Amino acid sequence: MTLKLPQIIGHRGCAAYAPENTLEAIHTAADMGVEWVELDVKLTKDQVPIIFHDDTLERTTDTTGNVADMNYAEIKELDAGLWFGESFIGAKIPTLEQAVDVLIERELGLNLEIKPCPGREKETAEVALDILSGIWDDHDRLIISGYSLVAMETSMDMASDWARGLVYGHHCQEDWLESLKQGRLPDNYKDVIQHLGLSAISIDNDFANKETMTDLLQAGVIPIPYNVNDGPTANRLQSYGIKCVISDMPDVVQDGLFSVH
Repeated sequence: MTLKLPQIIGHRGCAAYAPENTLEAIHTAADMGVEWVELDVKLTKDQVPIIFHDDTLERTTDTTGNVADMNYAEIKELDAGLWFGESFIGAKIPTLEQAVDVLIERELGLNLEIKPCPGREKETAEVALDILSGIWDDHDRLIISGYSLVAMETSMDMASDWARGLVYGHHCQEDWLESLKQGRLPDNYKDVIQHLGLSAISIDNDFANKETMTDLLQAGVIPIPYNVNDGPTANRLQSYGIKCVISDMPDVVQDGLFSVH
């Protein structure tokens, strides 16, 4: 398996220019020339995998409540675009299948982050990967990622031939986060890489310093910093040997990325 990573992956589709994790965001990314997108998957109460980030609905829809308490029949009626702008009124929360149909149509690669509601780590990975395995064929343009060790272990067990990427950021487990705040990787990062057979580690740009990037490169994984939204930051990361970043603003980053040699 040879991952064909681009220089820039669109974050939650193209989150600066369209409501995140919607079909509109995927199309916007493709229209901008983005080659891959990162999307989040979680389960409704009746175990339908949907593309959505938060555990609760209020930030990006027209209602409140927990995703885990609502069936898909309720979820599909919500407006997921109005919060972003009037031109996106009527945008819906897509299912994983609906999103993949658009990805295939637009010929995009996918970084799928398993984003389980609390206590649903294993089942979220199981249901999402079971569906994905029936509709996605291009292993060279797919990474399954996530914060949850349980979800990533499930991914390893169910689809060992798919690339996996752990996420290090503000929502990872407390001992890991404490290390990251001190400017270094968690003490057991090499053991985790080996245990999960990781191809990549996505890391919040807040923690993407020269030491952490060098350590990951030397460990044989691909570091993928995310929340990278300007050219100077991209060029700083390039100086550390980084080849791929995740961005809400791919066009802004593209204008500055690799412009300094």
